[in-house]
Amino acid sequence: MTAPYRPARMYGMYYGMANMVHRATFALDEVTVTRIRRLATAWKVSQAEVIRRAVAATDVATNPDPLAMLESLHQSGSGLSTAKAESYLTAVREARSEWRGT
Repeated sequence: MTAPYRPARMYGMYYGMANMVHRATFALDEVTVTRIRRLATAWKVSQAEVIRRAVAATDVATNPDPLAMLESLHQSGSGLSTAKAESYLTAVREARSEWRGT
């Protein structure tokens, strides 16, 4: 006999269900309410869970991981060409030498 599924305990979670710490009231237009209800039905979750997921997804989309962005830039190959990079570094070295007076 296998033990019942018990997800790892996380802050705000109790046996896989959200442990509500804050309650809020919002005034929403009919279109938004209809969308929330439709998503809740399709996903088989509560309307509050729909909003939690939407907020989490928006947060990830609007606050991307800087390391992931840098890796994406490197993989795209759309960075500076070697010639432009060397030119930039030369200009920086010269400017620093002038600033230091050496």
